Amino acid sequence: MGENIKLIANNKKAYFDYFIEDKFEAGLALHGTEVKSLRMGKCSVKEAFLRIEKGEVFIYNMHISPYEKGNIFNKDPLRVRKLLLHKFEINKIWGQLAQKGYTLVPLQVYLKGSLVKMEIGLARGKKLYDKREDIAKKDQRREAEKEFKVKNLY
Repeated sequence: MGENIKLIANNKKAYFDYFIEDKFEAGLALHGTEVKSLRMGKCSVKEAFLRIEKGEVFIYNMHISPYEKGNIFNKDPLRVRKLLLHKFEINKIWGQLAQKGYTLVPLQVYLKGSLVKMEIGLARGKKLYDKREDIAKKDQRREAEKEFKVKNLY
């Protein structure tokens, strides 16, 4: 079944800084004008981070720009928002976070049908040499594509 998915915000830096071990889909608890602003694509998760407090998951520093036509109903763009996950998913994440080196990072925000969803990842931090390997692989792939393109032109 092809569901209607529209990407709003992507966190490319998370894939560069972390090894993503596991992914979860979570809903976002939002207020009225925030949803309208998200539908227009006014969102950033680059500086955002996640915490588990009292058995609930919260996202901090996720910036949703105020809706232009929203006047007094607009909320603070950087307010703390709750993520909607099942209890067993939260317990699974909590157990993994107890291990050293694991963290929870936001990967992307998207519209799935009429609902706003966020993909979060259970991640392990990369060392500097891991990042250098990724850069080298990317350069090699870019060079190979360039050679392939030049070869096919003639």
